[in-house]
Amino acid sequence: MLGWVVTFLIIALIAGILGFGGVAGASIEIAKVIFFIAVVLFLVSAVVGVARGRSRV
Repeated sequence: MLGWVVTFLIIALIAGILGFGGVAGASIEIAKVIFFIAVVLFLVSAVVGVARGRSRV
């Protein structure tokens, strides 16, 4: 998922350099949304992992 964030950031940088402000702005917003979704999913999985604890074998 973070690969998508990097992809959209690269698109935004290239679009910004070439003068496409609208495309750059949209790409940055998409990258931010995907990044925050990835952070939330990571935190949820971390909390679930801690709540389950480790099983003893």
